Amino acid sequence: MDTAFAKSVAAPAPSGKRERTKAQNRQMILDAARGVFAELGYGAATVRDIIRATPLASGTFYNYFRSKEEIYQAIRDEVALAIRPRLRDERRQAKTVEEFISGTFRTFFEFVASDRIDFRTIRHSADTTRVRVDTPEVIAGFDELREDIETAIASGLFPPVDADFLMAAIAGVAFEVSERMMRRETPDPAQAAIFATALFLGGVRSLPGVNVGIVADVAGAESGTA
Repeated sequence: MDTAFAKSVAAPAPSGKRERTKAQNRQMILDAARGVFAELGYGAATVRDIIRATPLASGTFYNYFRSKEEIYQAIRDEVALAIRPRLRDERRQAKTVEEFISGTFRTFFEFVASDRIDFRTIRHSADTTRVRVDTPEVIAGFDELREDIETAIASGLFPPVDADFLMAAIAGVAFEVSERMMRRETPDPAQAAIFATALFLGGVRSLPGVNVGIVADVAGAESGTA
């Protein structure tokens, strides 16, 4: 992930010295937690592990977070804040169903491939224990995807399908394919996008009322935009 971008989006720059120190301490804890979660997994990691990865005292830590779950949720929110504007821009520029779907997948996979630590943190944590994923910024990202689908339906870009189901399907394919992609020695976002787009468009065409035509060569089209 573009960490500087995420930090700049997550909160406005504090003005006073005290506020700057608080912001720096909070970010220090988040950065330490990323490394600990990625290495140990959410289930095995403890608050003590995170504190040891910072120069801060335990009392200082609890001024910012009450638990490792709260830290994990903050990390998810930072990631969501970083990727959401890029995904939305891509979807809003789409002129066809193919562009909407392929642009969403390509942008997401490229982001994930550039953000190994945060993605590994989130997926490793989700694999080892059931933690809450309903953080405000993550939910807002799902809402934006559904809103963009509804807008595409209203404009005639998409047929009148169930926007909520379609949102869930796109998100599910994106996260699961991303996980498999990142397990490979050399992650290939372009190839992952080609696969997911071809698979997904085939499924979209089978839905009631869909008439999006035939994509002659999805792989060629995606290769040209990668």
